[in-house]
Amino acid sequence: MSITATVENGTIRLPEHLHVPDGTQVEINLPVGAMPSLLESLKEFVGCIKDGPSDLADEHDHYAHGTPRRKAP
Repeated sequence: MSITATVENGTIRLPEHLHVPDGTQVEINLPVGAMPSLLESLKEFVGCIKDGPSDLADEHDHYAHGTPRRKAP
């Protein structure tokens, strides 16, 4: 069965005539473009590190977790 519902303040509102028992699990397929991409969600953080090491992108595991460097400094 396929229905069209409405989202209101984060709650999915079913059509009035449709009665679904509490606890029923449903599958929701959102249309493409309904949710922002990961890049769009994190866009505000792009460029926020101004004085980091020049090899931060290549060696981020070394700086974040202390793993050995992948390349010699």
